[in-house]
Amino acid sequence: MDPDSTRPRGRVVMLVDNGVHGDSRVQKTARSAAEAGWEVILLGILGKTSPEDSWMIGDAQVRLIKVPRPLAQHPLNLRRSLRRPLAYRPGRYATQRLNALKARRLDLEQRQVRLDEARRDGAGGSYLIGKLLLLPPRATTKVRTQWARLRAGELKRLRSNQQNENLLLTRLSIQFWQKVMGPRSWRRLDPGLWDYEIAFGPVIDELEPDIIHANDFRMAGVGVRAAERARALGRPTRVVWDAHEYVAGVLGREDNPRWLPAQIAYTAEHAPRADAVVTVSSTLAELLREVHSLPELPDVVLNAPDRVVDDARLAEPVPDLRALCGVGPDTPLLVYCGGVNPSRGLETMVDALPRLPGVHIALVTLHPTGNNTPSEEVRERAVEAGVGDRVHLLPYVPHWQVSAFLAPADAGIIPIHHKPNHELALITKFLEYSHARLPIVVSDVRTMAETVRSTGQGEVFRAEDVPDYVRAVQAVLADPQRYRRAYDRPGLLDGWTWEAQAAVLDGVYRRLRPDVAPPVRQPADPVLR
Repeated sequence: MDPDSTRPRGRVVMLVDNGVHGDSRVQKTARSAAEAGWEVILLGILGKTSPEDSWMIGDAQVRLIKVPRPLAQHPLNLRRSLRRPLAYRPGRYATQRLNALKARRLDLEQRQVRLDEARRDGAGGSYLIGKLLLLPPRATTKVRTQWARLRAGELKRLRSNQQNENLLLTRLSIQFWQKVMGPRSWRRLDPGLWDYEIAFGPVIDELEPDIIHANDFRMAGVGVRAAERARALGRPTRVVWDAHEYVAGVLGREDNPRWLPAQIAYTAEHAPRADAVVTVSSTLAELLREVHSLPELPDVVLNAPDRVVDDARLAEPVPDLRALCGVGPDTPLLVYCGGVNPSRGLETMVDALPRLPGVHIALVTLHPTGNNTPSEEVRERAVEAGVGDRVHLLPYVPHWQVSAFLAPADAGIIPIHHKPNHELALITKFLEYSHARLPIVVSDVRTMAETVRSTGQGEVFRAEDVPDYVRAVQAVLADPQRYRRAYDRPGLLDGWTWEAQAAVLDGVYRRLRPDVAPPVRQPADPVLR
């Protein structure tokens, strides 16, 4: 008997705080780990728009679970505050009170209408008596309404103050909990993080994983605590924290100044307790080791596209980019693929179009289950600029088709603004554009700008500078083959493949749990995209 056939098969439970659809890194991680022989169960969140709650990605199981959010509302929003002692208690009472008084005023007005009708019918005496009887309730209702409006206004001002990070009391309250509790301060600043623990924890415990792969910062604590519970029961469960970004560099929430400090504290408490850390770039790996005093430098797993595609996926037809845009092969076509928000810089692309006659842009931004309002706002901006007919909104395609789908374009655009996380990595679309062999026009964010200048695969422009962006685009369109030749350099694209990244991740798993690692599988003959 083959001794490998009797070895236990290591179970990897992966955690992610989204619905899995649209998260190519998580999907590829699950599929490749299962292909390497691990038993993989991927747990995500079941949302209102989730088309299904379970399915397979290759040999990996996907299960979506409901995550009720009763703790998401901060306690400050549920109790009175001495900041505004006259404010109504939080909740719907203020609205109910104002509407009740409005109803009272309408009732009194209706009584006045009936008196006016009686007067026209000749009942003058009853009119005078009725009018006198209306005076006291009218007066008291007016006073009560003014008082209610004052108190409702105080509640609104209280909420505004509590959400204003520049106010001294708000800053002091955040700093107090940071000083008193340190990394544990998230419990006071954002108790809603417990909602993920309450929902995911019992499911993880029941699955009894050998390895927990926690994606991004919200799942770090969920995974670490689950592993601690398992070890207390005698199971040597290990945790891999997959840091997709630097949490201190993410955008805070305008309506909640406590949110970002809470996430930073939450990550600081749990990151050092992970058994291994992987992340998306060497720059971020160095930063994480320094910030969290990690004993080892995190392994780097790039957000790279698949180079090898299985027969089933290869048989699926790739949509025709230019046909979807309604343009021919000679029309200059720029493409952007990914999310839409103010820091992504799509306004630069739209505002430049009047200076780029005949150039079209394809925005592959329509998420199948997400909010596409930001994309529609970009289209409206284009219409207002008179270039709406040259801006094309297109839906996402499966992650294994992205590079082939984008390849007919003339250049791939990355117009992102300067933000901490934008400086740290070769983002997914950069690598997808590279495998599409597209010249890349990228803003001068650190890591990607340095790479483009080094490889010669594109042009760099100053972020948010429309004239400089126009210069870069014109340079690429004037001689695209010059930039495409950069991809002929031996080994450049080989290191930017998911297959290379999967090998790194499999090595991390095997290092943590060699006792349950599956037999090493020989790679099949590749079928390239």
